[in-house]
Amino acid sequence: MLKVVVTRRTEEAAGIVGLELRAADGERLPPFAPGAHIDVMLPNGLVRQYSLVNDCEERDRYEIAVSNVANGRGGSACVHSTLVVGTALEIGMPRNNFPLRSEHARFFFIAGGIGITPILSMIRYCNRHGLNWNLLYLARSRAHAAFLEELSEYGADRVRIHFDAEAGCNFDIGSCSGLIPAGVPIYCCGPAPLMQAVVDFSSRHPENPVFLEWFAPAPENADQPPAEGFEVVLKRSGKAFYVEEDRSILEVLESHGYNIPCSCREGMCRTCETGVVDGVPDHRDYVLSKAEREEGRTMMICVSRARNSTLVLDI
Repeated sequence: MLKVVVTRRTEEAAGIVGLELRAADGERLPPFAPGAHIDVMLPNGLVRQYSLVNDCEERDRYEIAVSNVANGRGGSACVHSTLVVGTALEIGMPRNNFPLRSEHARFFFIAGGIGITPILSMIRYCNRHGLNWNLLYLARSRAHAAFLEELSEYGADRVRIHFDAEAGCNFDIGSCSGLIPAGVPIYCCGPAPLMQAVVDFSSRHPENPVFLEWFAPAPENADQPPAEGFEVVLKRSGKAFYVEEDRSILEVLESHGYNIPCSCREGMCRTCETGVVDGVPDHRDYVLSKAEREEGRTMMICVSRARNSTLVLDI
């Protein structure tokens, strides 16, 4: 854990606050790569993940931006109501589930609302290293678009901005075929409906692979098979527990006294990632790559299940 202090607070847009965090001891902070996030231990006891928005070369500070989510679970409300200049916090080391792939020389970014946060760090990295990029930025209105002034300075040939309030409708992702050159990967972050629309677009245009950072779970898939119970065996102790249809592996282990690191409990932060020794996981997370899923060596035990009757975990 790292001890930091809030050294600056700004209003980046309607309902979006920006925070600058510096090490409490004044030292340089650990390095991070574009797309990384940190766990923030909030004063109300909650742990939340926030993307780092600043240039990854800036080791003197971390910058995050947080949207005040209506009817949320208390994290964003706590940030907006209690974090002020001088507030001391503990944060986790930077982690990255949404990295820029080194094999890509050109990028097409799609950001919806507060989804601009990991994308902005990527844009700043691309500019520093002379990489080619374009951005489609979608927001409810100008008032709700964070970092709009900076992004607008890149020009219309680099940045296309769509405001639902001005257009009178949501942006049609299906129309992106004229915007995204063949072979250019899509990096997307935003609300779940936008993310699903981008996934659907990529499935119709496989020459444009998609890489995602989910802030919220996708809508339930009606085609997903119903959950079934299974047995989980812990390799190190040999103990076995039954995981009922309506409980997660994490919940079952916690009920038997196991203290498993976890945070989001929705398969989006990778905190509870656990090694799989034997069995076939039924992956229901949002962070593992296709290759990692196919390998089946790890799983997120907060949401993922088993495709067979017994799963052996490296616990």
